[in-house]
Amino acid sequence: MDLDLPLIGGSFLVAIIVGLTGMGGGALMTPMMMLFFNVPPLAAVSSDLVASAVMKPVGGFVHMRRGTVNLRLVGWLCAGSVPAAFCGVLLIRAFGEGEQVQQAVKYALGVALLLAVVGLVAKAYLAGREGPASAEVGEIAVRPIPTVLIGIVGGVVVGISSVGSGSLMIVALLMLYPALKANQLVGTDLVQAVPLVTSAALGHLLFGDFQLDVTASLLVGAIPGVYIGARISSRAHGDVIRALLAVVLLASSLKLLGVGNVALLWILAGAVLAGAVVFRSLARNRRRAQVGVVGEGAEGGRGTGSGVEPGVPSRGAR
Repeated sequence: MDLDLPLIGGSFLVAIIVGLTGMGGGALMTPMMMLFFNVPPLAAVSSDLVASAVMKPVGGFVHMRRGTVNLRLVGWLCAGSVPAAFCGVLLIRAFGEGEQVQQAVKYALGVALLLAVVGLVAKAYLAGREGPASAEVGEIAVRPIPTVLIGIVGGVVVGISSVGSGSLMIVALLMLYPALKANQLVGTDLVQAVPLVTSAALGHLLFGDFQLDVTASLLVGAIPGVYIGARISSRAHGDVIRALLAVVLLASSLKLLGVGNVALLWILAGAVLAGAVVFRSLARNRRRAQVGVVGEGAEGGRGTGSGVEPGVPSRGAR
């Protein structure tokens, strides 16, 4: 088994971004292998999924210990995603063999990356509008049918392209369960991704184009990269990192879909300009919301003098 040192370095850098944002594993790792290291599309998807099946349980275990996982939600998601992910691999094979299936995987990955960009933008927009969440894990009412449907759609996308377990499904969960806190969303999505990615990886081991050398190189670079990224994440500005991630995903998706370099530059320039306008708008809304919360707190403290609730005698009067 020969390790690819440039691929190890690339996976290390990508894994740092994954550790920083909690997103972009398959969405960055798979296109990187295809665009920079000439790994065939099906082999890139297969190797990335097998590597993810090794890494995902680590993060899932951390969230389980912290109590930021809704196990009922995980169960309903897995009911749809686990069989759908395996079927996604079979769906790839239905396209045919050789160059035909490789091209189909390439286009499917391009579309999945576009959906991931939409998901990132939608998540940032919703996060900018929502107020502070008050629900604790287990307090939400689980909606089985919509949750299973999210699992089915996400499972098929992951099985075909290796993209979606973090960038797509977490946005769908945010829309369906807006009362969940951010760490609960991430924890629940990460734990359900363990059986999801394992199912997709098993399908690719049996029917895909798994390459041990590529997977080993990914793991050698990605494991320390994820750890370092997670350590840095507490100091980095998440909004800026996610904005850069969205630009990279958009560029990768357009290249996979065959967009020319000139058109690509114009599209990216327009996307960056629009993103800057939206970012400033969201920042302004957040500042207004914070000022409103502070004002309400100040009004709530008026009229009581010492801040003692009305009708409650002070300690000196007892």
